[in-house]
Amino acid sequence: MTSHLVSVTELVGSKQRRIVGIVVQMFFTLGVMIIPGIAYLIPTWQGIQLAISLPNFLFLLYYWFIPESPRWLLIRKKKDKALHIMADIARHNGRYLTPNYCQITVSEEEVTNPACMDLVRTPQMRKCTIILMYAWFTSAVIYQGLVMRLGIVSGSLYTDFFISAVVELPAAILILLSIDRVGRRLPFALSNAGAGVACLITAAISTDLLWLKITLATLGRLGITMAFEIVYFINTELYPTPLRNFGVSLCSGMCDLGGIIAPFLLFRLAELWVELPLIIFGILGLICGGLVLLLPETMGISLPETIEDVENLGRPRRNDKKEKMDTPILDSHLKSDSVKL
Repeated sequence: MTSHLVSVTELVGSKQRRIVGIVVQMFFTLGVMIIPGIAYLIPTWQGIQLAISLPNFLFLLYYWFIPESPRWLLIRKKKDKALHIMADIARHNGRYLTPNYCQITVSEEEVTNPACMDLVRTPQMRKCTIILMYAWFTSAVIYQGLVMRLGIVSGSLYTDFFISAVVELPAAILILLSIDRVGRRLPFALSNAGAGVACLITAAISTDLLWLKITLATLGRLGITMAFEIVYFINTELYPTPLRNFGVSLCSGMCDLGGIIAPFLLFRLAELWVELPLIIFGILGLICGGLVLLLPETMGISLPETIEDVENLGRPRRNDKKEKMDTPILDSHLKSDSVKL
């Protein structure tokens, strides 16, 4: 999932990044909504595992249908192939590349493979990496914890699971309405903090007010879903092209760790007190809500191409500094009457 999100992020411009990123996440939610039906029709866990695993082999066909990222090709000094893909994308969009694209220069510096130290070598990269890793971990722990908590407190597991999945759909709408108006950081922080507060209040409410507990837990699920969806594309916007796929993969590895820890955290602590996991989730969410405010804002900026670009994020721009191209296919560089390459 990480690699395809990075690919589509690099293939579209800044105006489309939010829509593409959120649409990808909406299909994730649709998949979650389908799971109760699959589990109801297939009673064994082995059958469920096969039903959700076998369709993944269809992704092998993507090799022949999805173009390589022109940004990545240019970094790898494959200018001709990058220009060919860019021209093909333009043609499918009913546009043509301007002759200016022939003047794209490729750096003569030696190309090196990304390494873990590249993510922490400079101050800004180090800060982003640490915060994003924690954000991935927190999102996974709270999200998985709230989902599996249904198995402890739910009356009808299939129905409650489906309803809780439906609640995730408004998250995409809220993100689309906010991230290009107030930026990425504030919705990211509020969604984490909101999920944390909802978990803490849910734990404090008596079981006599079951409807209120369910409502607040649902709001917590909505908040952490927003955080989960935002961390996906804000992570791609904060890493430079040579490190983007590697960095996002490494950070999202903390999501896997969180998914492993969540069931042990939930079921072991629930044996002591059924609401104790919610308190842990609440604390994690509040801490994450504060930390993400330290990240640089990425609304409306070009995807960084180098580590230096990342270090300059959030700093005032010099007026005499030449703007870099946001993406290989920009409306300002595409004309319906331009000469086709």
